[in-house]
Amino acid sequence: MASLQLTVLGSGTSMGVPTLGCHCAVCDSADLHDKRTRPSILLAYNGRNVVIDTTPDFRFQAMREKIDRLDAVLYTHSHADHILGLDDIRPFNLKQRGVVPVYAAEDTQAALRRQFAYVFDTAQSESSVPEVEMHTIDGPFDLFGLRFTPVPAQHGPQPVLGFRFGKAAYLTDFSAVPESSKKLLHGLDDFILDALRYTPHPMHSNVEQSLALVRELQPKRAWFTHICHDLGHGEANAKLPQGVQLAYDGLKFEVQI
Repeated sequence: MASLQLTVLGSGTSMGVPTLGCHCAVCDSADLHDKRTRPSILLAYNGRNVVIDTTPDFRFQAMREKIDRLDAVLYTHSHADHILGLDDIRPFNLKQRGVVPVYAAEDTQAALRRQFAYVFDTAQSESSVPEVEMHTIDGPFDLFGLRFTPVPAQHGPQPVLGFRFGKAAYLTDFSAVPESSKKLLHGLDDFILDALRYTPHPMHSNVEQSLALVRELQPKRAWFTHICHDLGHGEANAKLPQGVQLAYDGLKFEVQI
């Protein structure tokens, strides 16, 4: 059976870990697993590279993972920690001599057009700008031979998207998952999902809530992401049940597609 390689580009929350100005045990930790850039993943399959979200750390993440081509970007939602790296696709435009397809819901597209007005301005620019081709996500879609199924969720009051691809799914930044979306998440080998911290948060799933969702959906393996500095990698993993672990920057595994 065909497979793709999934790489966790970033596993941290919006402020990253270490957090600026903080000297807690996790921010000062010598464990490299506790160095978390903003949340994103890379999917490599059929000679293609697809990134879900371009974080403010995208340039660093791409250099770290030696990404030498970019074939598409999918967006979960429009918050700054998920979109602000869009400008860093320019080297791929130049190297590949073409546009990069971008897939997003309509509300996310509107935010991208506001935030990056210079990208979508039709006026001639004397400097390079990202070259993108916008595609609206309004249901499942095929990309380079792989079916992506959007998984709607709520991030506080804001609608967001997760994605299922083959036997894996990615669902960052959510506080609630409707029953209709849970039906899309059965039979997973790997489930990467938001688990911000131990205490409740109005916009994010915490560890207890994410464990409850894992118990309900029963993936073979679950990986927590969008992790803040409340969770130390080693200490938190020691408390988690078998089959559930914290993701970390640079984590790689194969996904059946």
